[in-house]
Amino acid sequence: MGRHADFGKWMRLPVLAVSLALAACGHGGSGASDPLLASGNWPNYGGDGRELHYSPVDEISLSNVDKLSLAWHYDLEPGFSVSAPVEADGKLFTTTGHSHIRAFDATNGKLLWDYDARTREIAHLPIHMSFGNRGLAWWKGKVYIGTTDGRVIALDANTGKQLWEQRQYGLDDMKNNNGPPRVFDGKVIVGNGGADITPERGYVTAYDAETGKQLWRFYTVPSDPSKPAESKADTIARPTWKGDWFGKGGGGTAWNAFSYDEKLGLIYIGVGNGYPYNQKLRSPGGGDNLFLSSVVAVKADTGEYVWHYQVCPAEQWDCTAVQDMSLADIKIDGKPRKVMIHAPKNGFLYVIDRETGKLISAEKIAKVTWAQKIDMKTGRPVENPGIRYAGKPGLFELWPGPQGAHSWPPQAFSPKTGLVYIPVIEMGAYIGEALPGAKGLGAGNGATLLSDADLPGSRRSFLKAWNPVTQKPAWTVELPGDWPGGVLATAGNLVFQGRIDGQLVGYDATNGKKVWSFKTAAPVVAPPISYRVGGKQYVAVLTGSGSQGGGINAIGNAAFRTDYQLPRQLLVFAIGGTDKLPPFKMPELVPLSISGFVPEPAKVMSGAMAFAGNACLVCHGMNAIGGGAAPDLRYSPAILDKDTFKSIVKGGALKPNGMPPSPQISDEMLEQIRYYLRTRALQVPADNAAIKAGKMPTVGTPKVQAIGAQKGV
Repeated sequence: MGRHADFGKWMRLPVLAVSLALAACGHGGSGASDPLLASGNWPNYGGDGRELHYSPVDEISLSNVDKLSLAWHYDLEPGFSVSAPVEADGKLFTTTGHSHIRAFDATNGKLLWDYDARTREIAHLPIHMSFGNRGLAWWKGKVYIGTTDGRVIALDANTGKQLWEQRQYGLDDMKNNNGPPRVFDGKVIVGNGGADITPERGYVTAYDAETGKQLWRFYTVPSDPSKPAESKADTIARPTWKGDWFGKGGGGTAWNAFSYDEKLGLIYIGVGNGYPYNQKLRSPGGGDNLFLSSVVAVKADTGEYVWHYQVCPAEQWDCTAVQDMSLADIKIDGKPRKVMIHAPKNGFLYVIDRETGKLISAEKIAKVTWAQKIDMKTGRPVENPGIRYAGKPGLFELWPGPQGAHSWPPQAFSPKTGLVYIPVIEMGAYIGEALPGAKGLGAGNGATLLSDADLPGSRRSFLKAWNPVTQKPAWTVELPGDWPGGVLATAGNLVFQGRIDGQLVGYDATNGKKVWSFKTAAPVVAPPISYRVGGKQYVAVLTGSGSQGGGINAIGNAAFRTDYQLPRQLLVFAIGGTDKLPPFKMPELVPLSISGFVPEPAKVMSGAMAFAGNACLVCHGMNAIGGGAAPDLRYSPAILDKDTFKSIVKGGALKPNGMPPSPQISDEMLEQIRYYLRTRALQVPADNAAIKAGKMPTVGTPKVQAIGAQKGV
């Protein structure tokens, strides 16, 4: 149940996680920028192909940021809104919900047109109604979007009229597409997710931006070894998969990060985790399993393999490299180097030669226990003993946990300061092998990854300014909650980032001093952008919680109001702006009145397992504590009536609102889920008291959770 955004990313969580037992900087340029970005536009997700999330416009600066104020705003409907706008030709474009595209006059907020991709009407599977798209792209008078149900669509940027449409995968395929498309040199680059559910063979596709014709497709996992190799990449990857693996193992979906070096003619692909997580099941004979957890360089014109660098060989911890890859030109040892700066989930920051793929340096940016260091001679991690859990009993701590030290909210790099600004998560987990016969979330992956709120030092977040030359932090700011927002850097020596407590904050890019803030009605997770029209610079951002931070991670942010119904808005700022937000006070959430209901522990446990096993927690939150991705079901009157609940969950009564039907859930299991939710509704006062006391609203103890996970419950 719930809108299964990033559905696959959490299919391995064990049920008891939600149960009631539950020196020299060497700055300089950063390569040739897109002329559009240089002139003040923002046509791609990260600005241009370098994915720096950096604006070269400096009208807004340290000297006048105190005069930065709201220029205009637009009120949005409830739904996914953690996406980044794009801007070109004086028009600002947004995507919210399930691919609802809007075009505005970028100077005053006048709505020019809107387009609904009808995803909620077309989608067949819950996974196709995931949270929504994190962004869109503009190129030569066209706007491009990838829908979660598998379509790639081009629109006329002036009118919103559809120009072409291609289907990337079928309506019955267990895939989704949450990441923003990119347009590099007339090619629309898209990937997809789904490698946490089935042994998909990941791929990336390039389409002609004018016509929609497919130009090439690069596969991140090798083809059937009983047949001739399909490509150079296939030949390289095949020997790294061993045993009887084909059809049983796979993964490697590239659903988020792509970069482009125009001079080198290379596109860089960030590749995800394997399926199953347990390598013993995925590739019984071992091997590195290329190109999982890798960055791969391909020729932009043909998609032909050039080089790769793997951050987690033989990964089995949901280690992904789908985080953004910033392309910069910096001086190292006095020599100019073309580098890629990459901070994947595994807790290291890598500086890689983007011409050759050779590792230059790698250091930890967060607490890391899975590896001691990266061996600079081999480029491989020096793993800590015991990290390979296959065939071993029990659980042990893993840092970072499945959320990663850096998730999808993007980092930014400033050529002016030479620093990269990273939204960092400190969160550990328990990990172990799921035993044969295990049921519930994670069982199909053969692994138990148990996020735990009570590990000392866990569930924290930071904005870290990092020097990629010295591999040391320049400054650090601790943030509220455990889900930091995306980052924007500007030539005005400013860094902007949203926060889970409803703040958009501006920092001095050199020292991290807070120099500006704006109170928002809802959390700010989406990355801000900046653009210039008519000689005036603007900063724009969408507000609202969502994705992992508003679903599976919501329990860590329960102390903050992240409610699904909080006002979601497009906010645009400029020096001397005169707009004002209307006053808003979120009404207090009133606990449901449930009389005559006395929960029985065994039934509650069955309901908790059903809630987890059907991935309800992905959108509705750990322990059913909502965080903004979907309504908080502890307060929903629908759980009080059997027929109403069934009409929504199985019948699809709220599909037009974004809640996909799940007809595969049996009536008996549906009642187990409803039983669990009514129990959680009764526990709301205790949850709120724990939050007020500064404690995490968990149920049960880590000891019980660990025992349950070990048994593969």
